[in-house]
Amino acid sequence: MTKNLEGKTAVITGGTEGIGLATAKLFVQEGAYVFITGRRSKELDEAVKAIGSNVSGVQGDVAQLADLDRLYETVSKVKGRIDIVFANAGLANLFPLGPSPKSISTSYSTSIRGTLFTVQKALPLMNDGGSIILNGSVASVKGTAACGVYAASKAAIRSFVRTWTTDLRDRRIRSTLLSRVRSIRRWRLGKLQT
Repeated sequence: MTKNLEGKTAVITGGTEGIGLATAKLFVQEGAYVFITGRRSKELDEAVKAIGSNVSGVQGDVAQLADLDRLYETVSKVKGRIDIVFANAGLANLFPLGPSPKSISTSYSTSIRGTLFTVQKALPLMNDGGSIILNGSVASVKGTAACGVYAASKAAIRSFVRTWTTDLRDRRIRSTLLSRVRSIRRWRLGKLQT
């Protein structure tokens, strides 16, 4: 049986849990070699072990440009090229109107700046005809209480996809937005209960 991603190389940021980890497992099952990132070494090691084979873990924070450089140096040495980038890392911090400047800066550094530079730094290694996948959210179009900063960051991600579709047309690199339908309200309630 032919695997859909046989021989492909993928980079997944925020690959230690949730959507990132599930995607990494699926990509490996479909034949890809996957590089995952995460900020915490212990969780990264556990994720690599859970995926099993055809995976490399590179510890780092997408908000730190040196960490992204180290990620792509590793990819270049191990595989040389990239077919898929899934910019999944992000923060879902919820703030009522009037969050502190530091909290806004932290959220935007990971969600917007981190996504932008994850993709920008991948482009020299990306094969023409490759795929960029960004993790969006329905919050970008809904007015959910305490989600203003998060929603704005996800609206920026949606805008990146639209722009990059045009910017990368000559290289036939596709840009896709995954938008979670999971209820922000349900997520907030779950966070409040823990």
